[in-house]
Amino acid sequence: MNEFDLKAQSWDDNPMHKERSVAIANGIINSTSLQHLMKGMEFGAGTAILSFLLKDYFWKIVLIDSSEEMIRMTNDKIAASGVKNMKTLLFDLEKEELNNEKFDIIYTQMALHHVTNIEILFDRFHQLLNPQGILFIADLYAEDGSFHGADFNGHKGFDIAELSAILEKHHFSNISHYNCFTIKRKNENETIKEYPVFLLTSKRN
Repeated sequence: MNEFDLKAQSWDDNPMHKERSVAIANGIINSTSLQHLMKGMEFGAGTAILSFLLKDYFWKIVLIDSSEEMIRMTNDKIAASGVKNMKTLLFDLEKEELNNEKFDIIYTQMALHHVTNIEILFDRFHQLLNPQGILFIADLYAEDGSFHGADFNGHKGFDIAELSAILEKHHFSNISHYNCFTIKRKNENETIKEYPVFLLTSKRN
């Protein structure tokens, strides 16, 4: 089991996860003209809180995650809700290519900083998107490493200029971003530390 397998069962119990997803969903809805004919993909979907908020704007959403337990929880939610336009896929896009799929929109929240090689991922996002398709990334601005702690091996958030340069290298343009949410946590001194979250929009060339 990976760390997200262990967290899956209680993931939806944290109200901040819903609040953050609502803010991101509103940003996606307000920043583009979503149409019911569009096909979407959520990368690192977790329990699909975000996709459930967006489901009425797409004819189909593919939910990709590499955590078996997250996928199981999501399948249970889909079955319980009767939603027909969402399907899960247990898949590690960083390790292998996804063939025979094309999307109008790809979106991801708080997953990118866990990805070791974001260049491979951006290349695969480009392959999966239709021409002029849109990529939405919600993640942490660069932080001091305290968000996950000293043992974390992923990215300590992202410098937007550096992230934009990598996206441009992989043939994305029209890049914009804004601070869409702030995560607040108590540290060991019982003081509140804030971690701002950006929503970045870019278009496939």
